[in-house]
Amino acid sequence: MSQFRLARLGLMLAAVGLSTPLLMTTAHAQDKAAAPAAAAAPADTVRPELFKLLDPAAIKQLMDAKNYTEVQNRVTQAEAVPNRTPYEDYVLNRMKLSLGSTTNNNAIAMPALEAVINSGRLTPAEQTNFIEALANMHYNAKDYPKAIEWFKRYQKESSTPEKVQGSLVRAYYLSGDNAGAKALLLPSIEAAEKAGRTPSEEDLRLLASAAIKQKDDAAYLVALEKLAANYPSDEIWVDVLSRGVARKPGFDNNTNAINYLRLELAATKKLEAQEYVDLAELALRDGFPSEAKKALDAGFAAGVLSSKAHTALRDKANKGAADDAKNIAAGEASAAKSKTGAGLVNLGWAYATMDQADKGVGFIQQGIAKGGLKNAEEAKLRLGMAQARAGKNAEAIATFQTVKGGGGAGDLAKYWILLLQQQQRGGAQTAAK
Repeated sequence: MSQFRLARLGLMLAAVGLSTPLLMTTAHAQDKAAAPAAAAAPADTVRPELFKLLDPAAIKQLMDAKNYTEVQNRVTQAEAVPNRTPYEDYVLNRMKLSLGSTTNNNAIAMPALEAVINSGRLTPAEQTNFIEALANMHYNAKDYPKAIEWFKRYQKESSTPEKVQGSLVRAYYLSGDNAGAKALLLPSIEAAEKAGRTPSEEDLRLLASAAIKQKDDAAYLVALEKLAANYPSDEIWVDVLSRGVARKPGFDNNTNAINYLRLELAATKKLEAQEYVDLAELALRDGFPSEAKKALDAGFAAGVLSSKAHTALRDKANKGAADDAKNIAAGEASAAKSKTGAGLVNLGWAYATMDQADKGVGFIQQGIAKGGLKNAEEAKLRLGMAQARAGKNAEAIATFQTVKGGGGAGDLAKYWILLLQQQQRGGAQTAAK
């Protein structure tokens, strides 16, 4: 997860024009000095003894000269003045806030900012901006419960609650409240998708992290699927296929292990060495040496296959592929005369693995139409894969949508659809491997 950065308080306050509130003029102060001592100070004026300490012109000169020690001295003296009015407290806190933000002293700035927010004297724009600034300060100070409190207050008082949604989510997550983070992330991600926007990668990774920390496998898989659809990587695809297909109860390893590896090869840049070997051996078992050859060639090209055993296996696949290339046409007549469509389906897939996917699609379709198949859903998987190899992604998606079988066939079809749709949006991988 990338580091989440929040605006510095100084920048935030500068943006909303933080400055010392207007104080009474010197002449006004002198007039008030002549008033009876028992008279209450007007609500929006500052008494002369405080004005001498907080005179904005004098403070500005001190701040410009970076004489912060003297400014602090004046603030300390002002704090000692008894019976300050609410307005005098407001003026004093604005001064403390200016000093604290300029000197990066949160111990001064944060209590002063909170007091200013609660003074009731800010404009609506100042109020929400100052609330956001205080929330950010608590966040940067890693006081996440307080950050949550102030981000939520911002959402309550602001007309743009979505502005701090990401910050609020991260505060929940960093505070260890994974349930709270997940509860905010799921609807936010769904809303983005409904609006036609792609959820951010960071939000999806946060959802995945929060879900796995809660041991919420369903939510974790949702996050993985959305990552695979929008921000694919080998790591993501391996995880999503493992959790969404192979590790699900009822997966038929005998039938669909090879189909699992076919999809993984299409979705990722590189397999593990043993996976290339397994795919090749399964393809040879099922009578598809050209597919075995291509799997092993890919493994050698990726630099993960190199042993004598790997070379011997590739030699075997090469010989079988050469024999198939010479004899495959001769098998068309017998496949067509067969009582079931199994021979046509196998013939079609063999053609698809030999870079004749268009021809292969036709034979597989004939085989499915002829019927009598032991596993019609697996035949439809092959048809979809052949169509993908032929570059007919829309047709492949339509075919995969009809796969409803168990044993992992339906799950494989689901992720083929996800992969092809991702590729249609500009994905980097090519299904026709």
